[in-house]
Amino acid sequence: MKRSILFFISCGLFFGACHKASVNNISTDFATLETQVITDFTNNVALGQYSALTNAAVSLNQSITQLNTATNDVNLQAARTSWKNIRGTWEQCEGFLFGPVEDNDYDPNTDTWPTDYNQMDSLLASGNALQTDDIKNLPQSLRGYHPLEYIIFGKAGSRTASGITPRQKRYMVSLSADILYNNVQPLYNDWSSGYKNEVLTAGNGSTQFQTKQQLFLNIVSGMSDICDEVGSNKMFEPFVARDSTITESPYSSNTLDDFRNNIVGLQNVYLGLNNGKGIQDLVAAKNQNLNNQIKTQIQSAISSFSNITLRYEQAIYNQRTQVQQTMDQLATLKDLLDNELTQYITQNVKD
Repeated sequence: MKRSILFFISCGLFFGACHKASVNNISTDFATLETQVITDFTNNVALGQYSALTNAAVSLNQSITQLNTATNDVNLQAARTSWKNIRGTWEQCEGFLFGPVEDNDYDPNTDTWPTDYNQMDSLLASGNALQTDDIKNLPQSLRGYHPLEYIIFGKAGSRTASGITPRQKRYMVSLSADILYNNVQPLYNDWSSGYKNEVLTAGNGSTQFQTKQQLFLNIVSGMSDICDEVGSNKMFEPFVARDSTITESPYSSNTLDDFRNNIVGLQNVYLGLNNGKGIQDLVAAKNQNLNNQIKTQIQSAISSFSNITLRYEQAIYNQRTQVQQTMDQLATLKDLLDNELTQYITQNVKD
């Protein structure tokens, strides 16, 4: 007790020095934390997920090649599984949809929808050679995951191995190669060979991000954008139109998983991956209540998808209450990110 009093008196006599040291300590620690969050986001989330996407694209290409060589139902099922695997990884990557993925059109080149199976059937009936180089010159709606989805799943998942025509096989092989070699691998290379340095040097020589605050606000904006994309676009448009033909992945019935994985991707950015630090660590350093609020709302939004028990193409007709509840959860999350989190970054990240 006597020691505590003496310490208090000592700090009282030299309050200015004690107080200044404390502030400098907090400032230094927070600046170090900012750098660590940026490093872990770059290596664990962005590069980690794009590496996983590349591996998934290799597996998909192998499955499609095998299906082309031996077109049976076992290989068709394997190709479908590979397609769903890459979709899960890709949709999670949309939680940080900025940089080369948008600048170099890797996103629209592989994930433009809704597709029109009549348009695809017309292409198949044409004289187009459907080689990989030909795919690069097609409209984006005829490239990427969803035309491939149509070939291996068919309308409402009705495709059988015996029903895949030679032209469809030619098309699916080139689609898969286009995804891997013209989009997924270059996307990873663009990040690993150059763009990562722009992110890692934010506020310290980066030409893309003059300040760390600018980078963090960009990341938060990406998180907000995917909330809006899912809730106000992907879910809302077929819901309000009552039109199941304009959902994201109607042939495979994967639409609801696409939505959920988008928000899981947002969660990966906020929490961090592989024991790395995420945006949550920045927030928790100065406002644990806000951190808890954001984490709870992210999880509430993800959990709400489980209340939709039908395929989304049916849910827009028969589970409209559950669909609306999920859209409401996403709107609440977006508002939290746009306001409280953005304000927190603006007020606390000064470099």
